[in-house]
Amino acid sequence: MPKHIFIDKKISPFNRIIQVSSDKSLSIRTILMASQAVGKSKISNLLESEDVKNTLKTIKKLGIVYKKQKKFYEIYGFGLNGFDIEKKIVIDAGNSGTLARIILGLLVKSNFKVKIVGDKSLSKRDFLRVINPLKLFGVNIKSKNGCLPLEISGTNFLRPINFTESKSSAQIKTCLIFCALNTPGTTMIKAKKSRNHTELLLKYLNYPIKIKSKKNYDYIQIKGLNQFNAFNYKVPGDISSAAFFIVLTLLSKNSEILIKKVNVNKTRIGIIKILNLMNAKIKLINKKTYKGEETADIFVKSSNNFKSINCPTSLNSSAIDELLIIICLIASRAKGISKFSKLGELNKKESKRLDIAINFLKMIGIKIKRKKDDIKIYGNPNLNLKGNYEMKNFLKDHRVFMMSCIAALTLGGNWKINDKDSINTSFPKFLNILKYLGAKINWKKEKKL
Repeated sequence: MPKHIFIDKKISPFNRIIQVSSDKSLSIRTILMASQAVGKSKISNLLESEDVKNTLKTIKKLGIVYKKQKKFYEIYGFGLNGFDIEKKIVIDAGNSGTLARIILGLLVKSNFKVKIVGDKSLSKRDFLRVINPLKLFGVNIKSKNGCLPLEISGTNFLRPINFTESKSSAQIKTCLIFCALNTPGTTMIKAKKSRNHTELLLKYLNYPIKIKSKKNYDYIQIKGLNQFNAFNYKVPGDISSAAFFIVLTLLSKNSEILIKKVNVNKTRIGIIKILNLMNAKIKLINKKTYKGEETADIFVKSSNNFKSINCPTSLNSSAIDELLIIICLIASRAKGISKFSKLGELNKKESKRLDIAINFLKMIGIKIKRKKDDIKIYGNPNLNLKGNYEMKNFLKDHRVFMMSCIAALTLGGNWKINDKDSINTSFPKFLNILKYLGAKINWKKEKKL
């Protein structure tokens, strides 16, 4: 089957209830946490994407047994440092920066060298931000040019650290927390605001972790070498996946959608805050608390009167995976000039998303000005495309592919979008849900653009 799709029609009005894929960040973290717990954990509603499958392959290679049952996965952990590594091994993280970075924190006492590799995209991403603080713990870790592949070998002489993050990163923070679990004494991390799934899960498991939240930082204190018991967990829906259907609905005529049981952790709902500031119609209903995490149903109605925004940089970290679609699609249709600042982190994702966003906006005829990592977007509320467009060369970035699909279904024009298999990274059912909503997608035959 071709690895590209064609879209040449806007989506018709729809009124539907859907459920999106399970949260990728939580799926990966719960697997790794279960591998360190004592006993048999049960994880249900686990996302079955490439990144998560690579995580399961990783723990198996490290000697952890898991079984797939009908409605859940069983993972048999042996406690902290419970991996059984009898020889030098290679872990292939594929495209997952989350897996590649946070697994390092659990390998700091390995008996043999472990090599971490990844695909072409992941091998271009910066790992110095995690390598350097791990070295402060006393971890033996080597890499050429601060990228993958890298090699880590364990030590029995770990020491606690007092570390301050210079840039927000939930992956780096989680890696350091995992390392601290295996380190005697008390580690202190002054972390810039980012998603806090790891901390919440540890608190739920009654691990001795203390968190003091301030305006810009979280002060995290971890006492090492404390075991925790196995647990049961049902992974909620992923707001990063829901984001595409939120924007699709906002930009479609006379449409409504209810997205059920989505994780609305306060560190993840930047997209909702930003879009509501831009005059969107988004409501969170049926709010519940589940083992430390907030969940809700998300209700969205069409809108045709978006306001421009001077986006607060304080919202960047809580919308880091959704800024691409906000910038490319909502800001492009907003009345006035929208400003987004300090976007450098976008170029450290699966692809250089900031560069791609700028090129995309230019391609669809939207005026944009850039000064380093700050941009101004001159929106056009009447934007209605008629030409031919092709999306390619984006390093198989799943979020670029999905954003492009939403663009084609809402902005008009004839589109060829490459690398459809990229969605297997996080959202394998993405195209199926689009078709359920009425989208006309062709991938069985060629059309000349």
